[in-house]
Amino acid sequence: MQAKVMYLSDLKFNLETWRRELRFHYDEMDTFQQKLEETATRSFDQNGQKNLENFQNRIMIEKAAIAKLKHRCKNKLRNIHLADYNENIDGRLLNEQGTLQEDMRTYLKLHYDLKEEMMDFFTQHLLEQQATN
Repeated sequence: MQAKVMYLSDLKFNLETWRRELRFHYDEMDTFQQKLEETATRSFDQNGQKNLENFQNRIMIEKAAIAKLKHRCKNKLRNIHLADYNENIDGRLLNEQGTLQEDMRTYLKLHYDLKEEMMDFFTQHLLEQQATN
């Protein structure tokens, strides 16, 4: 039973950490959305407008993905609270955790790729603005 308590405690820690990270990324996407809206007020060529719309769409998609991952974490936390500490640790919780862990890894990679692309876009736009002044 002690092993199960430790296992579930570690699992709970991971889930709570992921939820905090996802909340931060959600807020960060709001910040990037605001910057895109601010940037959209400036003049852009057709390619620049297309990039702005693409980023706005990707932010909406990312925020939806964040919401789904947060919901999955919440459900797993609820399962931990309902766990029977007297039954053996089966592979179910471990497998579910592994799947979520892989999904989090994939999400994080995609998040940081998007973030880098947007930062590059803002830098490029700034350089173009300085060249025209």
